[in-house]
Amino acid sequence: MSTQNHLQESFQSTRRFYDDKNYPRGINRSGDYSISEVKILEQHGVALQEIANGKRVAVTAEEQQFKAVCDGERSAETKIEKTWLKYQNKVLSPKQFHTLFGTRKVDDDGDNSPTDLEDIEVS
Repeated sequence: MSTQNHLQESFQSTRRFYDDKNYPRGINRSGDYSISEVKILEQHGVALQEIANGKRVAVTAEEQQFKAVCDGERSAETKIEKTWLKYQNKVLSPKQFHTLFGTRKVDDDGDNSPTDLEDIEVS
């Protein structure tokens, strides 16, 4: 049996996977994943999430191997395992925040202060 047939038997779900909290415009529009990774997440994400969280029992050998990867007992080998770990890293990692402001306070030596009102002549 080919790998594709195994995937058809494993990680089955009746609905598509959406993560509106982390990807409100959709996983495919985020730019974080390749087209094949988006396809894996959308088609099998519900099953992957349920197996990883323990809400669903891993039945096939592929599902059992995936559960072992999620539990840290094995390293990711298949595309589906690597894609799920990539998704988990993106979602669980804190977002980096960049600012344009420095941490030092700029010294004001008085050169940039406006002219005194006494020096201005009003006509």
